[in-house]
Amino acid sequence: MPYEKITPEIIEKLKAVVGPKNVVTDADAMQPYSHDEVTDPAYHRMPEAVVFAETAEEVSAVLKLANDFHFPVVPRGAGTGLACGAVPEYGGIVLSLEKMNKILEINTEGLYAVVEPGVRTSDLQDAAEQQDLFYAGDPCSGDSCFIGGNIATNAGGNRAVKYGTTRHQVYSVEVVNPKGRIVTLGARLQKQSTGYSLEQLIIGSEGTLGIITKATLKLVPKPKYALDLLAIFDDRRKAMGVVTKLIKAGITPTCVEFMDNITIKSVEKYLNETLQGSDNGNYIIVEVEGTNEDDLDDKAVILDEICTENGASSVLVADHNKIWQARKAFAEAVRAESLIVCKEDVVVPVDQEALLLDEILRLSQKYNLITRIASHAGDGNIHLNILKGDDDTYEAWDERVKANQQELYAFIYAHGGRLSGEHGIGYKRKALMKEFTDPGELEMMMDIKQALDPNNILNPGKIFDIDEKA
Repeated sequence: MPYEKITPEIIEKLKAVVGPKNVVTDADAMQPYSHDEVTDPAYHRMPEAVVFAETAEEVSAVLKLANDFHFPVVPRGAGTGLACGAVPEYGGIVLSLEKMNKILEINTEGLYAVVEPGVRTSDLQDAAEQQDLFYAGDPCSGDSCFIGGNIATNAGGNRAVKYGTTRHQVYSVEVVNPKGRIVTLGARLQKQSTGYSLEQLIIGSEGTLGIITKATLKLVPKPKYALDLLAIFDDRRKAMGVVTKLIKAGITPTCVEFMDNITIKSVEKYLNETLQGSDNGNYIIVEVEGTNEDDLDDKAVILDEICTENGASSVLVADHNKIWQARKAFAEAVRAESLIVCKEDVVVPVDQEALLLDEILRLSQKYNLITRIASHAGDGNIHLNILKGDDDTYEAWDERVKANQQELYAFIYAHGGRLSGEHGIGYKRKALMKEFTDPGELEMMMDIKQALDPNNILNPGKIFDIDEKA
C-alpha cells in the first residue's frame, strides 16, 4: 500500500516525542542505516529519517504517530543482520534501539536477567559470568549484535545443540505492538498453558509484529568443566557424516561446528596465522561439558574414538580461544575476500546434512561458483557463502547464483529443510520464501500480520509482501 512521505510536520512531531537530537535527516549521517551486514549495494535503501528511542513510551508514541500519518517504521538494533531485515524498503523511518542499552538486573537467586534491547550479547555474557552464571545464547556476531535483534530473528549460534536458539533463552518480552500499545508477553515460569504463546510468536518475527523494548532472559550456572576437541578430516564428506554418530553416542555436546579446508585457508589469511591441519584438513570442532574432570575425560575418549573410526586423521585438544577465534572469523574472512557475496543460511534435519553438503558441492561445480562453507553441524545449519570472482560480471554471477538457488532449495525442501536456520528472511529472501513455502502456511502468516498491524506500518515488505495475498 502507498505510504505518506516524511514531511517537515512529521519531523517536528517526532522531535517532540524523542527530542531534537534523536531525529536525524542528514544523508551522510543516515547512510549507515541504509544497510545491514549485506555489503552488496544492490540491497541498500536510504531511510527518510533515523529516529533514536530511549524508552518504551517513546517507541509507543512513534508508532502511534506512524499510524496517524501512515508512514513505515523499520526497527533496528546493531545492524548485524544478513537478510536486510532492518533496511527501509519503502522509505519512512528507521527506529534505532541502540540507546536502550541497559542491563537492568542480574538476579542470582532466580537465575534470570532483565535487559533492554540494545544490550550487546557479549556484554550480557560478561555480566552473567561475573556472577558465576552463564547466558547460553551465543551468535557468532556476539561481540557486536544486540539482544533485541537476537530475539527478533531467533538467532542461533554455536551452542544451539545443547541449549537451543534464542527463543529457548527467553522468559518474557515487553513489546510495543504495531498500534503503539506497550504489552508484556510471557512470564518467568517453567511452564504455562494460558492462552496463545504470544512471546514465541514475536520471537523470530523480524520486527514485523512488534518492537521489543525489554526482555527477561534465562541464566544457568556457569559450567565448571568444558573441553574443546578439534577433529581433522581429509574428506569433508566424512567430516560432516560423523555428526549424527557423535549425537547418537549419548553425549550431548555444547556445539559441533564444521569448516571446510578452503574456508580454513581463508580464515588463516584473514588472521595472518597458521591453523592446525590447514594443509588439507577439514574441521569438526566439538565442545563438550562435564560434571567433573573424570566425566569430561570419559566423554573426550568416546568422541576421539568415534571421530577416528570415521576417518579423522587426528583428534586434538584445541586451544579454546584460538579455535573459536578462527570459527567466529568466518564472516569477516569472507568479507575480506569479496564484498559481493550471496550468504545462504540453509537448514535441514541433522541426518540429511551430509547429503546436503554433497548437493552443495555438486551444484557449485555445475555453476562454477566460488564457495566458502562453515556449519553449525550439530543442528543441521549450513552457511554457504558464494563469492563473486574478480573476473565475473555482476549480472553473470547473479544469474548463476539464482539458477543454483532453484536447484538447491528444491533439494532442501524435498529433504525436510527450510530457507533459513537463523539469519531470517528479511526482504533479501522473500521471493524465495514465497516460492518455496506452503501457500496455506504463508496465508496464515499474512493473516496474523494483517490482524496485528492493519495499517502495515511496522517493517513492511519483510518476510512477505502483504499485498500479494490471494
